[in-house]
Amino acid sequence: MTKTAKRTVKQLFTLFILLAIACSNAQSLSSVVVDSSTLKPIPYVTVQLNNRGMITNEEGRFKFSLDESIKPTDSLFISCIGYESIGKPLEQFTDSLIFIKPKAIELKEVIVSNKNYTPKEIIELVEDNLKKNYYTQLTKKRVFLRETYQNRVLKTNYEIKKSSIDAFNRNFLDSVVSTVPKENTYYTEMLGDLYGGDDADEQKLDLIKASELYDKNKDIDLEKLEEKFNQIVKKNIKTDSYFKVKSGLFGTKIDPEDMGDLFEEEIDSSDAAALNEKLEQERKQKEDRRKFFLKYKRETLGNLFANLPIFDDTDYNVLFKPRRYNLSLENFTYIGDQSVYVINFEPDGSPEFQGTLYINSDDFALIRMDFENTEPLRDFSLLGVSFKEYLAKGSIIFAKGIDQKYHLRYYNIIKGVQAGFNRPLAIIEKNKNVKGRRKQNELKLKIDASFGNINSYELVVFDENPINSEQFDYFKENNNVLPEYMPNYDPEFWKGYNIIEPNKAIKEFTSEVELGD
Repeated sequence: MTKTAKRTVKQLFTLFILLAIACSNAQSLSSVVVDSSTLKPIPYVTVQLNNRGMITNEEGRFKFSLDESIKPTDSLFISCIGYESIGKPLEQFTDSLIFIKPKAIELKEVIVSNKNYTPKEIIELVEDNLKKNYYTQLTKKRVFLRETYQNRVLKTNYEIKKSSIDAFNRNFLDSVVSTVPKENTYYTEMLGDLYGGDDADEQKLDLIKASELYDKNKDIDLEKLEEKFNQIVKKNIKTDSYFKVKSGLFGTKIDPEDMGDLFEEEIDSSDAAALNEKLEQERKQKEDRRKFFLKYKRETLGNLFANLPIFDDTDYNVLFKPRRYNLSLENFTYIGDQSVYVINFEPDGSPEFQGTLYINSDDFALIRMDFENTEPLRDFSLLGVSFKEYLAKGSIIFAKGIDQKYHLRYYNIIKGVQAGFNRPLAIIEKNKNVKGRRKQNELKLKIDASFGNINSYELVVFDENPINSEQFDYFKENNNVLPEYMPNYDPEFWKGYNIIEPNKAIKEFTSEVELGD
């Protein structure tokens, strides 16, 4: 193919892209940012279009939703620590890969233009300039949160010591153990506007859209098992009984009203009043679920923001307690034309976090923090009950806005926990209305079980605008959004919305057998 032919093909392709953008209100720009030297994707790259921010995922992917306000001549800016920044009109991004070059570091130039500070002096200057560099008052933030829960059953050993109900035998309990999924993954995503400041408890959330992705078929197996369990209970246990649950010297009481709808009778279809009461209960349960979902997401977001390293009560307290850490100035790097100090930190003594700080050498703003725990954050074991939080690592990225203040752009944290239970367990039915001994039935077990969870949180902040206290007080939360269930990943669900691109595992997620098959 001649050069002229190649140029004509490229022009036609560019024209096709521009026509697609012009003819649709919900098109998107999707690319992978790649290191031009290693040809490897680059995670957590900042991508900006018309003052709207985006971050590439761990696979270097990003997607921007394009509407009628986007023009082909609008510029897309891409920047990443240690790489040359690029900025050019959308019409020039015609490939699925965007290559950026590592930026050469001229140490002499940096040292000449900046005072030769020690790492501790740099940290102190960051703390001195926090109020100048960061806006922590009330704001309205457009946020996207993705949570991933990976659950594993590590061990499920048990021994029946006594069972007064024949149906609660080894076969039944084996079926319980075999039905519980050994591994299970659950994804949930939400987009919304968060109103609040630096106080985790003073937040309000306006949910826009949400989804949940998991294999519901595994829940159906558990539901069938629960039905069988309920049948056994109804057949053998009195409706006015109460229960004692004991483990060694410790115990608790469960009254009949705390058993949910276990003893609830079937509703006569001709009883209009009973049917209406049932419908009202279901409506209330759905409303309670909405409130719980909103409350959980609000609290999760509030805790993430309140734990940023720019606050003095954060878990990542290296800025405020530098003496507890060994600090080392590793080198300098760049983000665009701005030189950046790279400081490594590790705990000196008690177990904390280790990691890397990236600090702008001109205004001493912390622009990125990578961290990982050095030892378990919690390690509890007493009387056969154990809990260990063995993993907490992630990255926090700030970006300067048009107000010349730094705002949170991206927050990623992965947490790993393990829990174990190795104790005797007794469930005793008692009934005070039966003459003679109150004890009716008894199930005694020796249980040795352990579980492991890896949970990750990805938060992207697209834009942030100041609000006053009157605006905050006036806003009323939206309780009408529940997550939409998806058995398989649906690439159309977030069409028209800006989110962080899902990784390969999410895109390839499918339920083992789709419901209804």
